[in-house]
Amino acid sequence: GSDDIIAGNVSKYTVLPAGYCGQPKKGHLVFDACFESGNLGRVDRVTEFEYDLFIRPDTCNPRFRVWFNFTVENVKESQ
Repeated sequence: GSDDIIAGNVSKYTVLPAGYCGQPKKGHLVFDACFESGNLGRVDRVTEFEYDLFIRPDTCNPRFRVWFNFTVENVKESQ
């Protein structure tokens, strides 16, 4: 559930469609938050154009998730 504890940041995580095998293609998004102040804990693919992103809580106050900091690579035009 969304209340699960998320430990650690996503590090160059490529999101592939279910059942896909092989090298990532353009449009298979690569998420990364493995840098200072990165806070993306998990990514779930819903559709090609929709993803559920789970942000880790703030280090100093775990009740808050008021900012986000991560990168997305390998997008295709109009995605």
